[in-house]
Amino acid sequence: MKLTDTSEKNIINVVEQFDYSTQDDRYNQSFIKWRKNKNNPYAFNFKMDRRESVFVEGKGFESRSLPTAERNCVIKIMNVAGIAMLMWIVIDNIIGKAVISLFDFLGFNIHASFFSTGVYGGDIEIVTYLILVGLMKIIIPGIYVHQKMKMPFKVEFMTKLKHSADMIGALCLSLAASAVTSLPSIYTNRTRQLFNYFREIDADASAWDQKQFIIYAVFDIIIVSVISELFFRGAVFGALRQFGDIFAVLITSLMSAFLVQDVREFPAALLMAAVAGEGMLRSGSILTAIYVQIIFKLYRIALILFESTSADSIFLKRNIFILAVFVVGIAGVIFVYILNKKKNRNRIAVYKSEVTAPQRFMTAFRSYPVPAVVGVCVMAALIKLIL
Repeated sequence: MKLTDTSEKNIINVVEQFDYSTQDDRYNQSFIKWRKNKNNPYAFNFKMDRRESVFVEGKGFESRSLPTAERNCVIKIMNVAGIAMLMWIVIDNIIGKAVISLFDFLGFNIHASFFSTGVYGGDIEIVTYLILVGLMKIIIPGIYVHQKMKMPFKVEFMTKLKHSADMIGALCLSLAASAVTSLPSIYTNRTRQLFNYFREIDADASAWDQKQFIIYAVFDIIIVSVISELFFRGAVFGALRQFGDIFAVLITSLMSAFLVQDVREFPAALLMAAVAGEGMLRSGSILTAIYVQIIFKLYRIALILFESTSADSIFLKRNIFILAVFVVGIAGVIFVYILNKKKNRNRIAVYKSEVTAPQRFMTAFRSYPVPAVVGVCVMAALIKLIL
C-alpha cells in the first residue's frame, strides 16, 4: 500500500503505510524491523492519531507534527552523510598528500605538492599510493556510516535479483549513457595522466604490457566499482529510501558526483550514479549498480586505448566505436521496455507527505555539514580545472 496524503486520514503510521511492493519480502521485513526501532535516531517511524494531542510544558496541548518529524530525520541522516563525505575529501586531498610526504621522508621515490594534483616518482610507489588512498577514502567513511546507522547488512544491501530483465535494461542504459557522457571530453584528465605515465615507462611496449597500468586498471575497474557502490548504495541509500526511492537516488547520485571533485567528470558521475541507483531498485540487486560502474569504466579504458595508437584512422574508428556502443545500448533499452510493457512495472517506491519534494531537498542540502562539504568539493573542482 502506498503512502498517500496523510492529511486525509486520522491515523498516521509512516512505517506501515510505506510501499513495500517493489522489493522482496526478506529485505522488506528487515527494513521494517530497522525502522520500527524507537531507539534508532535515523529511522523515520512517526506514528500518531490526528484526533489526539500531547501536552507540551509551557505550550499546552498540541498535535505532533509529521513535517517536523520528517525534517528532523532527514537532517540526522544527512549529517552522517555529510561527515562521511568530509572524511572522503580529507583522505583524498590532505591525508593522501601527507602519506606521500611520509613515504618521501622514508626514502621512497614518490613526490607531490599540496598545491598540485600530480604525483611523481617510481611506478611501483605510485600504484601502491593510489591503491592505498583509493581504499582508505571509501572504506573508512563506509565503516563510519555503517556504525552510525546500525543497519543490518540485509537492509544495507539489496542482494536478491527479482527482475533480470531490468538488470539487462540498466546495463544497456549504462552503455548508452557512457557514450553520451564521453562526447564533451572523450576521457577524464586524471585517467589520461595515469595512463600516459605508465605508458612512458617503456615506450616500446604496448599499453597492456605495462604491469603497473594493468594493476591500477583492474583495481579501478573492479575493486573501486565494488566498494564505491557498496558505499553509495548502502546504508545512506537505505535510510533515504524512507522518503521515497527517487529521493534516495537523487541525493546519493549528487553525493557521487560532488565527490569526484572534477568539473569535467561531474556530469558523467551524476548520470552513471543515477543509472546505477535506479537499476538496483528495479532489479532488486546491488550487483546491477556494480556492473553499471564496471561497464562505464571498461568503456572509458577502451577509449584511452584508442587514443594510444598513432594510426591515421584512429579518430574515425573511435567515433564508430562510440556510435556502436550508443546504438547497442539504446536498442537494448527499447527491447527490454517492449518486453516488460505488459507486465507490472511497479519498481520504484513512491512517497508523498505534507512536505513537498523541493522542501525535502532543501532540508537535505542545508543540513550540517553538507553545505560546507559541497563548497569544498566545488573549490577542489575549480582548482583542478585551473591546474
